[in-house]
Formats: sequence, C-alpha cells, structure tokens
Amino acid sequence: MNLMDTVSPSKKEAVIIINPASGAGSKQRVEEMIRIHLDEGKYHYRIVYTERPCHATEISRQAARDKVAMIVTVGGDGSLNEVAKGIIGSNTALGIIPAGSGNGLAHHLQIPFRISKAIEVINQCKIKKIDTIRINGELCISIAGVGFDALVAKEYEKAKKRGFQTYFKIILKEYVNYKPKKYKITVDGEKYKEKALFISFANSNQFGYNASIAPHAEVDDGLIDVCIIRKVPLARVVFLANLMFLKKIDQSSDITILKGKEISLSRKKGKIVNIDGEHVKLQKDLIIKVDPLSLNVIVP
Repeated sequence: MNLMDTVSPSKKEAVIIINPASGAGSKQRVEEMIRIHLDEGKYHYRIVYTERPCHATEISRQAARDKVAMIVTVGGDGSLNEVAKGIIGSNTALGIIPAGSGNGLAHHLQIPFRISKAIEVINQCKIKKIDTIRINGELCISIAGVGFDALVAKEYEKAKKRGFQTYFKIILKEYVNYKPKKYKITVDGEKYKEKALFISFANSNQFGYNASIAPHAEVDDGLIDVCIIRKVPLARVVFLANLMFLKKIDQSSDITILKGKEISLSRKKGKIVNIDGEHVKLQKDLIIKVDPLSLNVIVP
C-alpha cells in the first residue's frame, strides 16, 4: 500500500528511521521525545528501527517512491549516508536527530543536539539543498578519506564501545607505527605528488566532535575541500588537535587544503576509504566528484 493513501491532505508524511546500533544513547528515549515533541498537526509519521546493514536505504528509497515528504534519521553520519542513498535526487527531505558518535554533518549544519530542540527544527521544516560527493560512484554526504583516517575508521568499527574516548585510544595505538603513503592527486587538472598521513575529501567542515579538518568547507559551494595532512612527531599532535578544535588547522604548515570539483587520486597501497565514518573497500585509483545541490536537508 502506498504510504500516502491513509494520510490527511493537510499533513505531511514522515518516516522516522532509528538505527539502534548508532552512538551510545537510549533510542527508546528518543522515541518517547518524538512522540512528545513532533508536531502531529503537521506530520503523520511512523517509526521504523533498522534491522540490518542497508535497511535504511531500502526504507528511504521506497518512501521516496511513495513521495513521502520527509525521512528523519536518528543516528550518525553512517546512518545519514544510508538514508541519503535512498532519497538523493528526489523531493524527499532529510531530517536529522543526532544520535551517532561523531555527527559531523549535524555539527556543520548546527543541528541542536538536545533532542527536543532537534525536533523543533524538524517542526519548522526549513529545507536547504546541499552538495554530495561521489567516490568511484559511492555516495558521501559529509567527509571521506584515505590513509590513517581510513585505518582509524576500520578499527573503530571493530570496537565494542563507541564515543570519543574510543577514537582517541585507536589514534594513540596506531599513530606511532603508521607509515605515511605516497599519493598522486589531480585537482581540476592540477597535478600534485604528496606523502601524507591521510587525505580527506570534505563536503562539511569536520569529522565530528567539532574537530574541523576543513574550516572553510561549505556544503553548498559546489566544491570539495581536499585536505592533505602530513605526519608530525607525536609531540606536535596535541598542537594540531587544538588547532582542529579551534577551526584553525589550515594555519599549520603541516596541512595543505585544495578546492576542486573533480579529483583523481592514485595510491600504490591500500584499498580502504573512510566514507562518512564507515570503512569501504574500493579500487586503488579513485575519482571523486561533487554532485551540486543534490540532497534536501532540514536545517535550523
């Protein structure tokens, strides 16, 4: 049955997708807050819990076919990515209740982290079109990366506990022995050779936790910020981390940021790519392109 068949014409149809595995908070508490604060005068909604990988994409793709007005995602960047795959290019909008680990896109868009305030943003339903990125055809909505960044994402997925402390422990464990890799990069026709700790392809300005790797990145400028980070002695890592949280890392000589619409990257080793916090195996050679204003997102 089409989801729209039983909905009052005065109300918008909304599907709320909750990823029970994301973040560390109680999803039952989120569901209770939705029932209390979501404006039922504006929305007819149903809540669905994901049961397996890619389930959110299946749900959102069908909802877009049924012309559902809005998909609200309760989760982190990985959950948002799955939903975006189902609605990209449609008129269905993405609403965000941050409940993941890093929540990079939510931080960038200044979505409130207090659940009731995030729901109020959804009630207001202000829609903004944002860019997305494709890496060898794979969708990225916030940030992607190769090198140490991708290794950390892979190790984080294995961890039993979520959160910033887990990220930090993995970084400390892997950093000392990690050898920077050689990369050949082309940005809108300009060629570069780099030996880097990692390279990020940023649509939003940060990984999450307010750690800004691309302080001047904008989600609607039609450009990808290519952030090349060189390895520094462990003693300088704290200094660089402070610059990242102050949104001033671009002032360091240890980082180069380039902007472009189409990037190619060649690497001799490694097939792992971090895409919105999830590690994905792709080819060694990558083509990264921006897809301008391809996703509708509800913002404050």
